[in-house]
Amino acid sequence: MAHRGGALHPDLVGLENTLHAFRHAAALGYRYLETDVHVTRDHRLVAFHDAVLDRMTSHSGPLATMLAEELAQARIGGAHAVPSMADLLEELPECRFNIDLKAPGAAEALADLVDRTGAHDRVCVGSFSSRDLQEFRRLTGGRVATSAAPREVAYFLTASWPRVTRLVRRRPFAALQIPRKRGRLPLVTRSVVRRAHAAGVHVHVWTVDDPVEMVELLELGVDGLITDRTDVLKDVLTERGLWRDQP
Repeated sequence: MAHRGGALHPDLVGLENTLHAFRHAAALGYRYLETDVHVTRDHRLVAFHDAVLDRMTSHSGPLATMLAEELAQARIGGAHAVPSMADLLEELPECRFNIDLKAPGAAEALADLVDRTGAHDRVCVGSFSSRDLQEFRRLTGGRVATSAAPREVAYFLTASWPRVTRLVRRRPFAALQIPRKRGRLPLVTRSVVRRAHAAGVHVHVWTVDDPVEMVELLELGVDGLITDRTDVLKDVLTERGLWRDQP
């Protein structure tokens, strides 16, 4: 998955989460793109990581306090607008999106957008906020894939097998999306991957930019790598005969 479109690709530094970045990833052959979403004051859902505009744009201040018309004047890298999530779905119909809910109101706005565009099978949704993720699941009635919330991840990794299977049945999620380690504690091991697969759950690892680590994780059997270095990951997958250019 192209993290924020491939935020550290040499051609894209400073242009993360722009339509240009996502088109760049798609041109490389990526069909799975990762982004974050926030909501403007007038409820427009936009692809942006930070709660404030200062780091990435020509404007400053909290994104949530701005109207969509005001946000439209901001520029990333001096030239690129902050894209709406609706624009990304329309402009890249061949791609699927992994979407991280970053702000209050994003769950409702995304659920509405998915319903309006019929994009139920084009997105997987996650969040560090269990409340926001549960709200999205409630609004979409289980019709959209989600990743496990942080508390669900912890439970999955530590609970006995009967309890894990009950968790997956009761609160269905399609994937564990986790870092390789939390501090010194390894989270992604061969046994964790096998346990997830036995439960019908994918394992996606973020954010992996080192080619050696990519190979190690692939050999553990993970299902997805989320990377800022779309160039490096494509090279690794190509060398291993795993890259598939799709129409």
